[in-house]
Amino acid sequence: MLRETFADMFEIITAISAEEAELLMAVRRFDVIVCDHLMPGMPGLEFLVASAARWPQTRRILLTGYINPEILSRSVPLADLSACLLKPVRPVELAEAIQAALKA
Repeated sequence: MLRETFADMFEIITAISAEEAELLMAVRRFDVIVCDHLMPGMPGLEFLVASAARWPQTRRILLTGYINPEILSRSVPLADLSACLLKPVRPVELAEAIQAALKA
């Protein structure tokens, strides 16, 4: 869905797991990662923390359906997130978060 929604705005590369994303990132530079908190392989926050250490120049956005203030408040500094968005996320909201991350 993201690829179709944002095809005119961004180049979108998708991965179905944390492992696949890490393989892609090992061979190519990405400006922004948009990651769901629940994904195969490892929690999205854990993946983004690891990616911050390996690829600090890449901006990170976490999508989550959990409205847990503790998780949200600790996620931003822990993974150096550009944004933490609650699902369901409207396409315009995600596009704005990506554009803001690219400008940072």
